[in-house]
This record gives sequence, structure tokens and C-alpha cells, in this order.
Amino acid sequence: MKKLNFIILHKYNHCIWLLCFFLLGNNLMAQIPGADQPEKYLSLLKDKKVGLVVNQTATVGQMHLVDFLLKKKIKVVCIFAPEHGFRGDHSAGEKVSSGIDAKTKLPVYSLYGAYKKPNEAQLKKLDIVIFDIQDVGARFYTYISTLHYVMEACAEQKKPLLILDRPNPNGAYIDGPILDTAFRSFVGMHPVPVVHGCTMAEYAKMINGEGWLKNHLKCNLMFVPLKNYTHQTPYNLPIPPSPNLPTMGSIYLYPSLCFFEGTPYSVGRGTNKPFERVGKPFCKIGSDTFTPVNMPGIAEHPPFEGKLCTGFLLTDYAKNLAPFEQKINLYWLIELYKNDDNQTAFFNSFFDKLAGTDILRKQIMAGKTEEEIRKSWQAGLIKYRNMRRPYLLYSDLERGN
Repeated sequence: MKKLNFIILHKYNHCIWLLCFFLLGNNLMAQIPGADQPEKYLSLLKDKKVGLVVNQTATVGQMHLVDFLLKKKIKVVCIFAPEHGFRGDHSAGEKVSSGIDAKTKLPVYSLYGAYKKPNEAQLKKLDIVIFDIQDVGARFYTYISTLHYVMEACAEQKKPLLILDRPNPNGAYIDGPILDTAFRSFVGMHPVPVVHGCTMAEYAKMINGEGWLKNHLKCNLMFVPLKNYTHQTPYNLPIPPSPNLPTMGSIYLYPSLCFFEGTPYSVGRGTNKPFERVGKPFCKIGSDTFTPVNMPGIAEHPPFEGKLCTGFLLTDYAKNLAPFEQKINLYWLIELYKNDDNQTAFFNSFFDKLAGTDILRKQIMAGKTEEEIRKSWQAGLIKYRNMRRPYLLYSDLERGN
């Protein structure tokens, strides 16, 4: 009888969440990104010298934002390129070089090479900077770090920054350990959880409001908000935000699987299912097999190139995730650690940077359960949720984890 009552209660709660979703949500076709509302920003750009922080995801309909602005006779002076490059054709961690864009003949300045931040000479030529990049809502996804440095540079040179907002595909929840600033790096700059639950405009407001820029500078922020969007509204990204997140499944799994970049395991780079699988040669558990291969511009010489790996394929798991059921899943991390033949070499120095703390590594090594680990996050998540609330631009169910 208790089991039957639990099933009925679970189905009841599921229906309540579905009802909330339909009350707050909108038709997927009705979601309108900031860039697709040119009537709200073209007048701001008239007779202005414009710089763009963009990649392949910055589109207006089927046209790239750069091409659209040039067609509208806006004076685009230069482009700033984040990780993966202006055209999104660089592998993770691959240095992005500055140069001239072959199509538009505009100068492209790298923000993922020798410098992470626009310099004074570059910004002196501009009247305004536009930021339009599709994020995925995870702290270690470097576009929010690029946002930080662009805001800082604009604040220093007193240039306004216009953010054309886009949906956060992992925006329906917040989860994970809060970053300890002792572990601050380009894959984690701010004291936020792994899944931060903000769009780019909301995150920029939080950077400003919390005084996270150098010397507590404030950036002159403007933004074009999304239309018909809530944090619980599902969104299928029309363009992959980076080469190894080609599907919505990989984007949903990314907050859970990116931790493996700090271990001797492959997350499927160099296969047809990056960030939908995890494994390594001679892995003792899991039934999935795969052999990574070199994929120029996508996965340059990936881990275990040419070697047969065994592990887990998680595509079906990702397909069954609903916005209100998402969370960071530690099961695979804990189980693979437990079953690894060389536990002393399981974690490398990058793991703590991804986690934003050394506590998660120590908890797994101490044999803590997923439930125990997740419980240890809750006080930090409550504090963060309260801090985040003033910066939200869109309806949010404020779901706890």
C-alpha cells in the first residue's frame, strides 16, 4: 500500500509540475531572442562604431548578426572571438588566433589566446560593444568568463555594452557546489554553483550588482530581453554552441559529464556522441564501446585516440529529462571511481578547478554517497538563490534541489 501511495503521489507531483510548466511556458516557436528584435536595438547603433563579441550562434533568423548589421548599414568595426572561434570551428582549449575574417574582411580579435580581454587600443575605436553568444548555463563553460572580461574592459574604457539575450537551455534549475574563490580560474571565476540558472543578461547584471569586476567597476549595461521566455521554457538550440555540444542531449548532460575532463576518462570527444558517453580503455563497468578518432576543428587528437574504450552511453537518459527533473548526476562519477583500478590517479589537477572546490573530490574519495554530497550543497544553493533573485529578468519557479 505504501508503494502504491508513493506512485500516486509521484504522479500527482509530476502533474502539478506539468501544469506549472504549461501555465508559465510558451510555444517553442514564440520564444524570440534579443537579436531577433532589431527594432529594439538598431536605433541605438545608428552612426555608431560597433564592436561585436559573437560566434556562430549570433544569428538574426537565418542570417549571422554581423551580416545583418552590415546589410542595415551599421558601421561594424571589428569582431571579438571567444573560445572555439568566431565561426565555432576550433576544438575545446585550442588557441584562437586574431586575423581577418575571410567573408566580411573585418578584423577578428581573439579573446581566447594570449589575451582574454579587449585592450584599450581596440576599444578606443568603438562607441559601443554588442555581446551575443549562446550559453549553456554551466559555470565551467567559458563564455561567461569572456563576458566578465568584456564587461571589465568596457567599464575601464567607459564603453556601453549591449547584450542581446538568449535562452539558457539549462535554466530550469540550479545545482552543484558553490565555487570557492581560492579555486578561481577561466573555467570558474565567480562564487556561483556549477549550474547557475541565469541567461547571459541576468548573469551580467549579477556580475555588476555583486561587484565582481576588478576594483568593483560597474559596466554600463544595456540589454534586449527575450520575449515569451521563462526559466522553465524548453528551448532547442538551432545552432550548436560549440563543436562538442551538437545535441540537446549533450547540452543537458554537460553539467554532469564535464567533471570527467578532470579524470583519465573520455567524454566521447572524437566520436559521434560527445558528452553523451563516458569511458576509457579496459573500464570494468558499462556496456558501451567506442573508439575516438581525430576530428580537426571538432576534437583534435582526443583522449584515447584510436583506442577501444568501454563505459556508459547516456543518450536515452538525456532524452527522458524534463526541464523540472534536471539535476547534476554524480552516479557515473562515483561508480567509475569505485571501480577504477588506479584510484590514486583518478583525479587530476583540473578536477578541482572544474568543481570550484576540493571538497567534492575529497567527498568521493571518502566514499560519500550522492545523497550525502548533494545534501552538503544545499546551504550554499539557498544562499545563492537569494542572491540571484534580484537579477532575474524572467519568471522562475524557484525550485530547490
